[in-house]
Amino acid sequence: MTKAALFALILASSSAANADFGVGVKAGTLGIGVEGRWSPLPWLDLRLGANQYDYDATGVQAGIDYDATLALDTYFLTGNFSFPLSPFRITAGAFSNGNELQLMSQDTLGTDFNIGGVPFSSADVGALQSITSFGSTAPYLGAGFDFEAFGKVGLNLDFGVLWQGEPTVSLNATGLDTAPAQIQALLIPALEVERLELEDEVSSYKAWPVVSLSFIYNF
Repeated sequence: MTKAALFALILASSSAANADFGVGVKAGTLGIGVEGRWSPLPWLDLRLGANQYDYDATGVQAGIDYDATLALDTYFLTGNFSFPLSPFRITAGAFSNGNELQLMSQDTLGTDFNIGGVPFSSADVGALQSITSFGSTAPYLGAGFDFEAFGKVGLNLDFGVLWQGEPTVSLNATGLDTAPAQIQALLIPALEVERLELEDEVSSYKAWPVVSLSFIYNF
């Protein structure tokens, strides 16, 4: 969270210059973040922020056991349109998107890999490594509720969808370069079959559901 903490200091340092400014912290499906809010009009505010977090898990993707890290890293700018006499609002904006799904195959304890329907020994394959990334810019559309007390502290709820676009998936075998030539001739096309299967499994990540809770302090 080093970059997010630096971002928070920048937001806080600028708050004294504007009475319609607030800063806060948030947590949700995009990770842990910070946010600054500026309200140029009673029914409109602009929000600038950052989210980061790494989720670690294990699981099966395309028939292979992996250790997985969902590395969340986004920066955002949104416009928020409020309704009179109501906490409800509509939100639209854009995210600088660095989200990635990082996979490393688990130790097979000497048993064979089944890659693209073809068996290979772990001695030839080594380990499988994959990175799934998305478009560097992602549009966001959502809704939310803003609650305030005494004009100073607030609680914000957000619900929406971040459209990350079609995933780009890489898949490599660490032992490919040192494997015998006849193994390489079989392994390279098998990796491509496996990569396409993996790409199909992670395609649902292109529309990322966003749910978050924020605590805001208004200056």
